[in-house]
Amino acid sequence: MHDGQMLFDTTGSWTRQEWGVDETITRLVAEKKIRDCIVVGIWNVSIDRFADYFPQKAFYLMSEKDRKMILADNSGRWFHKGKPLSDAYLNFLVSELKPFIDSAYSTKKDRANTFISGASRGGLISLYGICEYPAVFGGAACLSTHWPGIYRLENNPMPDAIIRYLAKNLPSPSNHKIYFDYGTKSLDTLYKPVQMRVDTLMRNRGFQPENWITQGFEGDKHDETTWGRRLHIPLLFLLKPNN
Repeated sequence: MHDGQMLFDTTGSWTRQEWGVDETITRLVAEKKIRDCIVVGIWNVSIDRFADYFPQKAFYLMSEKDRKMILADNSGRWFHKGKPLSDAYLNFLVSELKPFIDSAYSTKKDRANTFISGASRGGLISLYGICEYPAVFGGAACLSTHWPGIYRLENNPMPDAIIRYLAKNLPSPSNHKIYFDYGTKSLDTLYKPVQMRVDTLMRNRGFQPENWITQGFEGDKHDETTWGRRLHIPLLFLLKPNN
């Protein structure tokens, strides 16, 4: 799970909120509603977060003019090195972090037992991760996916670039599960129009209710407390016991 400092403890969170991941998983495992699992919380580097989490190949599907416009819009604040870094970030997860976790802990290493998850830009990089590494990740939970990339939809080429990327790179529905959701308040007000376009792609790709969920939550805001309140839904979807 991305944004690891926001998952377990309010004292390490820049919003002084947390997901409560440990409490939710402990409860669901005790109730035998999900199988045993561990969560690897990957702390972000704040200055690199935008660049680490924005889908790099989608960025380069935009024209040079559009890329420059996006970089100018952000005044270099989010792309402070002038480009996305997400391919290197995902390579770190797959080539360094996962092998270390698999060697240090008693894990099931295969795709069917490996998932990637996050919210907002963390949702975006989770989707990018399952698209780029479909042999590694069997499922992705993408909460409040930050489709606009920046903070507006108008005069913004990023959603179109993401849609074009997904049209060619969504993983097979036969062995992958993907969860999306969105709220209707604060930053989440930007998400539904793009999410509906993504849902059309999912249907065209052959995803069905058993391997794909999109849910909207009326009145939900864009914060860790809210994501924690609905975390059980993707956990039940991805981690139901193997009977």
